[in-house]
Amino acid sequence: MISNLFRVSAVLLLMLAGLRIGLPGQTRPSESAMPIVELVEEEYPSLFDLYRHLHAHPELSRQEAETSARLQQELKQVGFLVTSRVGGHGFVAVLKNGEGPTVMVRTDLDGLPVTEQTGLPYSSRVRTQDDEGNEVGVMHACGHDVHMACFVGTARLLSRMRNRWQGTLVMIGQPAEERGGGAKAMLDDGLFERFPRPDYVVALHDDAGLEAGKVGFCEGNALAGTGSVDVIIRGVSGHGAWPHMTKDPIVLASQTILAWQTIVSREIRPLDSAVVTVGSIHAGTKHNIIPDEVKLQLTIRFYSDEMKTHILESLERIARGLAQAAGLPPELAPSVKVVEGIDPTYNTPELTRRLRASAEAILGKENVVSREPVMGGEDFGLYGKTPSRIPICIFWLGAVNPDKIKQSRLPEAKPLPSLHSSGYAPDPEPTLKTGVKAMTAGVMDLFRR
Repeated sequence: MISNLFRVSAVLLLMLAGLRIGLPGQTRPSESAMPIVELVEEEYPSLFDLYRHLHAHPELSRQEAETSARLQQELKQVGFLVTSRVGGHGFVAVLKNGEGPTVMVRTDLDGLPVTEQTGLPYSSRVRTQDDEGNEVGVMHACGHDVHMACFVGTARLLSRMRNRWQGTLVMIGQPAEERGGGAKAMLDDGLFERFPRPDYVVALHDDAGLEAGKVGFCEGNALAGTGSVDVIIRGVSGHGAWPHMTKDPIVLASQTILAWQTIVSREIRPLDSAVVTVGSIHAGTKHNIIPDEVKLQLTIRFYSDEMKTHILESLERIARGLAQAAGLPPELAPSVKVVEGIDPTYNTPELTRRLRASAEAILGKENVVSREPVMGGEDFGLYGKTPSRIPICIFWLGAVNPDKIKQSRLPEAKPLPSLHSSGYAPDPEPTLKTGVKAMTAGVMDLFRR
């Protein structure tokens, strides 16, 4: 009888220990999440050192040799079998841990041709040559250093917690995300044929408008498809004092740019999303010379193949129509060429909801928010467009000090530095800890099917 009472008392104590206790409106991690929380605290000092190293030593797209080597070394140290040179400087790391699902976690590796202006003690001072031979500064202005540090932290935790999950963990370092070709290069190099084919593919991306300590999820359409378009507007050159003897391509280019704005405002249904932006104009050599041509660089954004086709056809139709109206012969018609692009990212709703639930369990519901689709692009979506339609999800990781968020909302406050800004500087500690917790908890849940 006494032994039975002791057993009942012990059970009650264990039940009480598993309850979430906290201030009103707040939650603490569940008992099952506690090992993750504790291990994150242990790993954080070395993860921060890794983050600082990656931040200070960025590499451009398709040049990520040292970055890739460092991450491969990190994963080998915790038991992964690593294959290098997959799709360029990409790598695939595999950890088999019995029978179960196969989960793939992706990070990107590349920095941007941006000269850092954050003033951080570990700022990037890297200068290198881009693919065109221009000398440029290099910076992790899109937070790929955050992604990589969270990626390594997740690998460490899952390796240390192998007694709590079963399956195959595949972690990939993807090159050239900023150029939009890295995912395709890895897939073309046999990512889903040479290595264990995933049941799920997951990733995270830092958010320059969300408080550090929070994560955000978006079901369905999450990131837009993109296209980089080169356009040449041609004319007949001559002296600036005799414009009537020329066909001025600068004037024609100006008319064309303005006419292109009617594609979104007048040709596309107002409830649909699309963007046409001219980001670069180059023409001429001297004040009084009307040149032969104007070179334009555009970005377009869309959420369907039909929208992409419509925008491209309209760009060419308008450019050719205005050239004809200006009296240019067919041989001087404009050229419109897509030089690179990526598909939209569609987060599989069921998988997204599942990852959200695991994030709420470890971070608390108050730290998990819904995010709207954005017109930024990510080639992550390509992993879900294979014939078998593998479920994918990329979620947002808050990266901004909450006080800075509050200050930015005051009247006449300066806007926060955005992604790709030379002043963008994530708040490392809460950002990295939250990213590792959310990703680790999500992956462990997926191993439970």
